[in-house]
Amino acid sequence: MPVLNEAGTIQSTLSALAPLRGRGAEVIVVDGGSSDGTPALCQHLADQVLAGPRGRARQMNHGASHAHAATLLFLHADTRLPADADASIAAALAAGAHWGRFDVQIEGRSRWLPVVASLMNLRSRLTGIATGDQALFMRREAFDRVGGFPDQPLMEDVEITRRLLAGKREIGRPACLRQRVVTSGRRWDERGAWRTIVLMWRLRWAYWRGARAEELARLYR
Repeated sequence: MPVLNEAGTIQSTLSALAPLRGRGAEVIVVDGGSSDGTPALCQHLADQVLAGPRGRARQMNHGASHAHAATLLFLHADTRLPADADASIAAALAAGAHWGRFDVQIEGRSRWLPVVASLMNLRSRLTGIATGDQALFMRREAFDRVGGFPDQPLMEDVEITRRLLAGKREIGRPACLRQRVVTSGRRWDERGAWRTIVLMWRLRWAYWRGARAEELARLYR
């Protein structure tokens, strides 16, 4: 879990993972230089709390390098897993998948957020492309085969799924689990739902057209 200044919510997020830890899951938090005391709040709620280079892709790669398991799951700090996430992932991998993601539900004030989530889930199911909000999981060998997350400030989730799909003969399409993770709609609430929807589609379209992730990150900010 990559974090940066998440003191307001990180304890509730990590507390929700306690049952999974009790069943053997290892929770690793990678802090990117928080100034609000986030790492200290994580100490008794995670198996490892690491300091890593700032940037979500770098933080997730750093966490993966310290993980002991053969299966990796990358979870945003504002996203909650379903209670049986571990069993669902194990079943998907046992059925032959090498990687996958969950459907997503977005919590927030805007009445458009259920529509946004439904479109995200449908697009992902049709194309195989997934986002970090959908809690990506994969076998470590698949993660290593594509070189982990690319070192870029935005669209690292889209890019790693593109690379996983590019190796489809060996890696295959994702397991698109129907169980839903619940993620915060705070960026839609803060910036305005329609404004954020249009911005994200513009950024994704530009990325597919070859725009550099660094340029898109400046537009996103």
